[in-house]
Amino acid sequence: MDLEDYRTVFAVGSLILMLVGASPILSVVIPVSQSGERFSELWVLGPTHVAENYPFNVSIGEEQRVFVGVGNHMGRSAYYLVYVKFRNQTQEGPDSASFSQSPLAPLYEFRFVIADGEKWEQHVFFSIIKASNNESLSNISELLIDNSAFEVNYLATWDSVNRGFYYQLFFELWMYDESVSNFQYQNHFVGLWLNITV
Repeated sequence: MDLEDYRTVFAVGSLILMLVGASPILSVVIPVSQSGERFSELWVLGPTHVAENYPFNVSIGEEQRVFVGVGNHMGRSAYYLVYVKFRNQTQEGPDSASFSQSPLAPLYEFRFVIADGEKWEQHVFFSIIKASNNESLSNISELLIDNSAFEVNYLATWDSVNRGFYYQLFFELWMYDESVSNFQYQNHFVGLWLNITV
């Protein structure tokens, strides 16, 4: 090798070492595309903050507690909305197959921003404060969610197979979409079926 070849090898080697040394700084300046699926998650936990012992047989006036949570894996911060809704066994709930939310009006809502890779969680207290049952019909007229009362007037008929009057408290996940300047339903919902007892 002559002197010119040594200079070329030295120059190329020095350039490679400089690029390797500068790569942490370049990764801050030049965004590296992150591969992987972008998604949000929604969950509900029982009163002891685990996925068990969910309220089911609920008496009138008895306070219940659950935890609702959202995780952000969208690759950016996101503005979320969680609607709290309530229905009887014949009213329409969310439909995953058609990507549609429940047409029922929300009773309560949570709004919050979560950074990418972070989560949000909140306890939710609820109770049935006004209801009446007879042998074949149940009527819930008022529901309390986090100390706010809501009139619902929902009827449920006696389910002879499962032996109860069934209602569902459920949570829908929405996320703000800047392209339409509004919240969009994310096709995520979780719910609790409740058997209302006197």
